Amino acid sequence: MADERSQAERWLSFAAGIVTPVTLISTLLFYFGYVSARSQYEYFGIDVDTIGLSTQDYVMRSPQPLLVPLLVMTLLAVAGLLVHNAIHPTAAAVRRSSRVTVVVLLLGVLGLLAYPFLGQMPYYALVVPIVIGLSAAALAYVTYLRSRIDGAPSPPRVLIVLLAVVTVTSAFWATATTAQYSGRGLAKSDARHLDRFPVVILDTKEKLALRSPGLEETALRPGTGQTFNYRYRGLRLLVVGENRLFLVPQNWTASNTTVVVPLDDSVRVQFQFQNDPP
Repeated sequence: MADERSQAERWLSFAAGIVTPVTLISTLLFYFGYVSARSQYEYFGIDVDTIGLSTQDYVMRSPQPLLVPLLVMTLLAVAGLLVHNAIHPTAAAVRRSSRVTVVVLLLGVLGLLAYPFLGQMPYYALVVPIVIGLSAAALAYVTYLRSRIDGAPSPPRVLIVLLAVVTVTSAFWATATTAQYSGRGLAKSDARHLDRFPVVILDTKEKLALRSPGLEETALRPGTGQTFNYRYRGLRLLVVGENRLFLVPQNWTASNTTVVVPLDDSVRVQFQFQNDPP
C-alpha cells in the first residue's frame, strides 16, 4: 500500500510539473493575443471586450505578434553563446565593460523615470525596455566574468537574481509593445485591403442613420409578408462577435464608423459571392 501511494505521489508530481508550464505558456499566449487584438480593433473604434472573443481566439492570434520577439531573443542567445566561446577577456577589459554596462543601465533607468516627458516619443516603449534588459543581462555576465578572472568571490546570488528579474521583465514589456505594434499594423493592412473581407448586404426594418461615405441605401418595395424596409450596400464584415456582426464600409476614410448588427430577426444579412467565376 505504501509503494502504491508513493507511486501515485510521483505521478501527481510529474503531472503538476507539466501542467504548470503549460498553464503559464497559455496565459502568456492569451495576454499577448489580447494586447494585439485590442490594438487592432481599436483602430476601427471598437473596444475588443465588446466583441466577445474567446480565450482560444486570443491564443490563436498570439503567434503573429510573438514571432519576431521570439526570433530576436533566440538569435541574441545564440550570439551571446558564440561571443562567450570566442572571446578571451582580460581583467582590464572586463572592468571597462562593467563600467560601460552600468552607465547604459543607468541611462535606461533615467529614460524610464522620464516617462512623463518622453512617453509620447515614437518607439519609447520599445527602446527603453530593450536598453534596460540588454544592459542588465550584460551586467550579470560581466559580473560573472570579473569573479572568474580576478579570483574574487562569486557575485551575490541576490544580485544575479535581481538582474535576471529585470531582464525578464524588460523582455515582457518589449514583447507586449511589439504585440501592440503588430495589432495596429494588422489593422492598417486590413484598412488598405477592405475589399478582401466578405461583402454584406444588410436589410433592416428601420432606417439607419449611416453617415460613412460610399454606403448605398435603398428603400424596399412593400409587399405581403415584407417586414424589411431598407437595404444597405457597401458594407464589409470585419469580425463576428458574440451574437453580433461588426460591419465597416468597403472604403476606408477617417470619418467611417463601425456598424454593430445583432444576429436576430431584426435584420436580414446576405453575403455576396466573390466576382470570380469558377
